[in-house]
Amino acid sequence: MSTLNEKTAFITGGGRGIGRAIALTFSGAGATVAVAGRNREALDEVCATIEQRGGRAIAVICDVADPMQVYAAVSQARAAVGPFDILVNNAGVTYSAKLTDTDDALWERIIQVNLNGAYYCCKAIVPDMIARGGGRIINIASMAALVGMPFSAAYSAAKHGLLGLTRSLALELQRYHITANAICPAWVETDMMKNAINELAAKTGRTLEEAREALLSRGGQQRAMSPEEVAITALRLAGPDSAATTGEAIVLH
Repeated sequence: MSTLNEKTAFITGGGRGIGRAIALTFSGAGATVAVAGRNREALDEVCATIEQRGGRAIAVICDVADPMQVYAAVSQARAAVGPFDILVNNAGVTYSAKLTDTDDALWERIIQVNLNGAYYCCKAIVPDMIARGGGRIINIASMAALVGMPFSAAYSAAKHGLLGLTRSLALELQRYHITANAICPAWVETDMMKNAINELAAKTGRTLEEAREALLSRGGQQRAMSPEEVAITALRLAGPDSAATTGEAIVLH
């Protein structure tokens, strides 16, 4: 399937988990991919895999919490592969803590990565889309964008903000044929989920299996989905048949 032929995508958090799956899926559909992240080794592995499969990819080092790093990474990637048609804001961090145990630095880090990072990337890449006559913004949010969660005030606030950004951009950019949508998955088999299980087990005295079951009990199907399941939804949103889908929060559970 070559639905993304001649398209170029910028994917944050592209070295592992959901970002890696999206990069491989988009490349398989014909897109040229720029993967951004902080781990050079992980990014290089993704690019090598794509190139072994006949695709084209570039890795750029970037902490999305730093606007100067974002703008530099986008410029570097653009110089290598051309302007961008698709932006996937996937980079994210979380931490489970009571409000009274959440210090200001932790709060600010979670907001910076999960919300402000998406803003910086949109600001850098939307001009490409306007110049090219259209584009796709896909924000990887969370069920935490739709409901509050105990011990996750910073993460929930950031993801609620990301959904608000998505819906605002959908309205603002529709005249340019740019869509903006958020994917809101429940638990996905990623390092973030493993960390959440470890934290819950440590704080409650549960075994790892008990902690896993407790987390999954909050989801509709009470299971963890694969990163590839999220990637398939992202591919649909990135394709030409999704021009009428914008401002949506697409729940996966």
